[in-house]
Amino acid sequence: MGELTDKAKGLANEAVGNVKQAIGKATDNERLRAEGEVQERKGEAENLKGTVKGALGDKV
Repeated sequence: MGELTDKAKGLANEAVGNVKQAIGKATDNERLRAEGEVQERKGEAENLKGTVKGALGDKV
């Protein structure tokens, strides 16, 4: 995958993770809140991966 694909997937995962966290907090659902946190972190990692690929010219 390329830089933009990784960044897009990362941003999507961050957004979904944030929504899950908010719903989990609002409904007092600790499992959903934790899932959202994990998904947000995964998105941050994907976004970073895309940034590194961009810096290295997609050679990763």
